[in-house]
Amino acid sequence: MGDLVKQILAKPIQLSDQIIKAADEAASFKPECSELKSKAEKLAGLLRQAARASNELYERPTRRIIDDTDQVLEKALSLVLKCRGHGLMKRVFTIIPTAAFRKMSSQLENSIGDVSWLLRVSASAADRGDEYFGLPPIAANEPILGLIWEQIAILYTSGSVDERSDAAASLVSLARDNDRYGKLIIEEGGVGPLLKLVKEGKIDGQENAARAIGLLGKDPESVEHMIHAGVCSVFVKILKEGPMKVQAVVAWAVSELAAHYPKCQDLFAQHNIIRLLVSHLAFETVQEHSKYAVVSKATSMHAAVVLAASSTNENTSNCGVGIDLDEERGPILPHPLGNKHPNLMHNVVASTLAMKSTTTNGGVTQKSNGNGIGNGNISVNNNNTHHQQSLSLTGASNRAREMEDPDTKAYIKAMTARALWHLAKGNSPICRSITESRALLCFAVLLEKGAEEVQYNSAMALMEITAVAEEDSELRRSAFKPNSPACKAVVDQLYKVIEKADSELLVPCVKAIGNLARTFRATETRMISPLVKMLDEREAEVTREACIALTKFACSDNYLHLDHSKAIIGAGGAKHLVQLVYFGEQIVQSCALILLCYIALHVPDSEELAQAEVLTVLEWASKQGAMMQVEEVDRLLPEAKGKLELYQSRGSRGYH
Repeated sequence: MGDLVKQILAKPIQLSDQIIKAADEAASFKPECSELKSKAEKLAGLLRQAARASNELYERPTRRIIDDTDQVLEKALSLVLKCRGHGLMKRVFTIIPTAAFRKMSSQLENSIGDVSWLLRVSASAADRGDEYFGLPPIAANEPILGLIWEQIAILYTSGSVDERSDAAASLVSLARDNDRYGKLIIEEGGVGPLLKLVKEGKIDGQENAARAIGLLGKDPESVEHMIHAGVCSVFVKILKEGPMKVQAVVAWAVSELAAHYPKCQDLFAQHNIIRLLVSHLAFETVQEHSKYAVVSKATSMHAAVVLAASSTNENTSNCGVGIDLDEERGPILPHPLGNKHPNLMHNVVASTLAMKSTTTNGGVTQKSNGNGIGNGNISVNNNNTHHQQSLSLTGASNRAREMEDPDTKAYIKAMTARALWHLAKGNSPICRSITESRALLCFAVLLEKGAEEVQYNSAMALMEITAVAEEDSELRRSAFKPNSPACKAVVDQLYKVIEKADSELLVPCVKAIGNLARTFRATETRMISPLVKMLDEREAEVTREACIALTKFACSDNYLHLDHSKAIIGAGGAKHLVQLVYFGEQIVQSCALILLCYIALHVPDSEELAQAEVLTVLEWASKQGAMMQVEEVDRLLPEAKGKLELYQSRGSRGYH
């Protein structure tokens, strides 16, 4: 920028010299011109000093200040030239108000103050000492702008490590307080030095800078600006090598950027951020997936044997634990959360981790085929350096992570889960990458054992992943196979939350189960009963989501709609739905009516529907204008009513 600044400064320096020369030639208003000359000389000296320090100047305020100074000097030169006339008639007819000189003197003084402030704020910490910058006159009408300039200038050139950290913290405070301030920080060039601080600062400075980046990403335009500034590569570097506290804030910042600008999801994925986030999620949760940390089939077989032995020791009557053979992916573990052994998953994890350690020390490695299962080619290598390099978190770095305090470990898990939640939203390739890793099993463990924030973010991530799987049949078949251990673990934990029905996790878990409705077999009816219970005197939002989830079980698009509809009726759903259609809140009524219509379509000869007088309910609903405005109700209701009239008109009269 140095040469460009010198070019910008050339004109005002020339104007200052012209004012000095013209003031010496003044024939009238000599005292006033002398005062202007004095200020022009002072300003010229400051401008020349700025030209010598051009490489150190902060660009944004430099441009603003020099442009303003240029305009002031042009006006001052014009005023002084009027005083240079020699003829009597010219002096008589040239009328210059005294106030014009006072105003011009004040403007020159302001320009001197602006350039002096620019030099001070751009000086190095050693040259500046403890000097207070103050507010430049140019920012008098917008003090926040001056404060933003000051903090960014410290980040750019002049600040010590601690000062840069404090400046980043000030920008965090400004961005958090007001969205407009965040826009100003971006417009005034704050992103670049913040990213530099994320890469090079001390831990506090890195945290503050990463937090500022996350807060600045409030809209697509701002996020796109940061993407062009190189935020992806900086965040990847930190997630690979940075301190855990900084990694946690970076993961949070990734979640913020992805939430406000979904188009950046693929850019983050291209930079391999998904793998890094899953590695952090898996650390001390479960063993990392073989796609990211190579594991042999022998390890999996060993874990299965340990599980079987554990199951036998606890209860010999429940020893039906074996290995399911999956055609695509080879031998896989059965679901570790068996009916009476909810903690066996953790035994498997511990045993597998132990086996992993043993095989690594022994130099046994195996290549992955990319689908999470080794290809069977096990090689022995006495030097396991190559294997260790294939892991994202090993050696001294891993030991350092183990020494972190529990709060930091919980925080990074919460933030990585949050990042995966927002990255997965509506994105099939990313969801596929996540589900091919051990992230699903991690989410299952964290949903059960994690801290409150970790549990919530894990539930939200599962909700978004299953929402994508609902629309993407290929993802649904590959990631949520009924015999997949990870899928079973996830479903079991979702079921526990729904059955307990007393936490903030309830809504996302209900949504996730609804999204998976097509994956359940006809014999898998345990989800129906707790969902039906939520139709009875629950909060409106919970009841609505339960209705929507049950509708996904009972709708015609679900191949097993007949079995699921009968299960809903058997769990007492008909009477609850009737009550909701009649007396439910507006956001619940139409959802309950749609579900009732599907059940009536599929099981029109049900005695329970006749006893609940569902036909009467549908006839009443058909006369409610507000309900009939719902497109799906308008489509389903006439057909459902016709089916019930065909099968139950006589029977229903018998129950009146």
